[in-house]
Amino acid sequence: MANTAAFGEIGLVPLRQSTFNPSHRPFFSLSFHNTAISSSPKLTAALSFTQSQGFGFASKEQKRTDLVQTSAVRELRGSLLSAQGHRFAIVVARFNDLITKKLLEGALDTFKSYSVREENIDVVWVPGSFEIGVVAQQLGKSQKYQSILCIGAVIKGDTSHYDAVVNATTSGVLSAGLNSGTPCIFGVLTCDTLEQAFNRAGGKSGNKGAEAALTSIEMASLFEHHLKPLE
Repeated sequence: MANTAAFGEIGLVPLRQSTFNPSHRPFFSLSFHNTAISSSPKLTAALSFTQSQGFGFASKEQKRTDLVQTSAVRELRGSLLSAQGHRFAIVVARFNDLITKKLLEGALDTFKSYSVREENIDVVWVPGSFEIGVVAQQLGKSQKYQSILCIGAVIKGDTSHYDAVVNATTSGVLSAGLNSGTPCIFGVLTCDTLEQAFNRAGGKSGNKGAEAALTSIEMASLFEHHLKPLE
């Protein structure tokens, strides 16, 4: 007995010719019918052609009118070429100062290498990372600085105190920038161990204070040259 199986067979289907643009090339239309056929090695297929408009690939002659060509989009970017003339404040937490002092050193070295003069940098010490936000906000509202760099180190302990401080510090720095209109840069380490913190304060993972200083320079340039409020 010959085995049979449901197989898709391509068949010729009469199609109504619809209105079309003579400049368009014909599109192909295929129809499929499910039927039970013998497992014969031969399968007859027929193609039907129709000149109709619908889904398909547009011809080369067809001009695309649905896409609007626009001029180049204007991009606004902060510059890292030089920060000369800009004033910066650095808010530093004393808690875990073995770490925060190294982060501060990295930040100061970066500012110096980008032509920021020492007299244009003010360093403000606060007890801990929790207090960074409120001080950063006041400094930002003074309008004396183009950017505020926030430095601290929160290391996880055995209690949930770590989560509370990290959340408060993160939201505090964010709120300081939003409320003052001055960029406030998050340079606070949040680490599981003291070893992780040292690695990020000049160790094998680099100095995150230096990286935050670069962000501070770029944001100061962006605000000063492109986002400065009209007076």
